[in-house]
Amino acid sequence: MAKVICITNQKGGVGKTTTSVNLAYYLAKDKNRVLLVDLDPQGNATSGLGVDKATIGSNMTEVMLGVADLADVATETQFKNLTLAPTTPQLANAEVEMAGMRQKFGVLKKALAGVGEEYDYVVIDSPPSLSLLTVNGMIAANYLLLPVQTEFYALEGVAQLLESMAMVKKAMNPDLKLLGVLATMYDKRTSLSGEVLAEVGKYFKDKVFRTTIPRNVRVAEAPSHGVPVGAYDKFSKGAKAYRDFAREVEERIGE
Repeated sequence: MAKVICITNQKGGVGKTTTSVNLAYYLAKDKNRVLLVDLDPQGNATSGLGVDKATIGSNMTEVMLGVADLADVATETQFKNLTLAPTTPQLANAEVEMAGMRQKFGVLKKALAGVGEEYDYVVIDSPPSLSLLTVNGMIAANYLLLPVQTEFYALEGVAQLLESMAMVKKAMNPDLKLLGVLATMYDKRTSLSGEVLAEVGKYFKDKVFRTTIPRNVRVAEAPSHGVPVGAYDKFSKGAKAYRDFAREVEERIGE
C-alpha cells in the first residue's frame, strides 16, 4: 500500500505547497510511483505542475463530494512516475457541501483506498487552515509533515495544529505519526534564522529534518514556469536541498 504523507500548516506562506510539489517530484525521480493530491482550493500545486486549472474537467471537488473516483481524476504529468489529482477553486464550495454529509471525515481515506496499490507514495497538499479538508487529509494519512518558516512567528499556531493531530489520532486515525518538521526559507546569513531553527529544535527535538530549505530565487521562480525547482534549475541550492530532503523522507519512512 502507498505511504500517505499529509503536508500541512495552518499558517500560510511557509512553503507548504512548494514542499508538496518538490517532495513529490524528487520521490518520483527516485523511481517511486507518486500521486500528488491537491487538496487546497487555491490549486497552487496543480498550476505548479503546469496544469491549467481552467481546462480541468473532473477534479478533487467531485472526489470530495463522492461523485467521482480518484482513479478517474488522477492525471499524468510531464514528469515520469508523477501523477496529479488536480483541483480548482470550486473545492472551497465543496467543503461547505461536505459539512452536511454523513461520512464527511473519511471521504479522502475512502477515495485513496481505491488507488493505494497503484502508488508507492501519496503526497497531500492541504489548505493553510484547520478545515474539514485538512482533517480529511490527516485521517487519510500515515504521516504528517510540517513545514515551518524560519521567521519570527514560526511556531504560531503549531500547538493548535498538534492538538488537532492528537484528536484525529485518538478518534479516527490511531496510526497517524508526525514524520517531521522541515525548516523552510532558511537564511544562514541572518541570526534570526539560526535562532528560530534552534527554537524549533528545542520544541520538536529529533523530529526536525537535518535538511533545511534555503531562501532561493530559483525556488520562488519555478512555480511561475509550471515546474518543480528540480526541473527548472537542478543545480540551484533550492533544488539540491529538496533532493536531500526527499531522500531523508525515504530514510525516515524506511526505518
